[in-house]
Amino acid sequence: MNRAAARRYRSVAFASEAMKVAAAGMIALAAGACSFSFGVVGLDERDPEPVATGSIAPKAPIVLSAELDEEDWRRARAALAVALDPQGPGTQVSWDNPASQRKGAFTPTGAPFVKDDQICRSFAAHLTGVSPAALQGTACRPSGGAWAIQEVKPVKGEAKV
Repeated sequence: MNRAAARRYRSVAFASEAMKVAAAGMIALAAGACSFSFGVVGLDERDPEPVATGSIAPKAPIVLSAELDEEDWRRARAALAVALDPQGPGTQVSWDNPASQRKGAFTPTGAPFVKDDQICRSFAAHLTGVSPAALQGTACRPSGGAWAIQEVKPVKGEAKV
């Protein structure tokens, strides 16, 4: 191989290697750019509260009865958690609040089941107080979370809440 051909071969090989390095660098830059995030909402530092878009309103929690005050509902939630516990015996659990004269009971009406990656269970509820009510519903809880009522309605033929 003569000198001119050898020089041309080296320059072509060098250009080829340079292109490979440049391509790898471009891929690295492109992939690295994916890890950057720029918050549009957080650009105004004068207002520390996040701005909500309002496109999807948060779902309001379903309550058992509008008559229950905060302490009634705290006690009822504790009884609901015990009654619906998949590891528990599945028997009726009662609650009461002497201060408000309200009380009630929860009874699981079916076996636990999985829905949307949550443990769910149907229940029957009986409330006494100003207006007694018999209800049926379903509550679910995420793994390690608290039970939340997904739906509740009066038992047919009973007083509405």
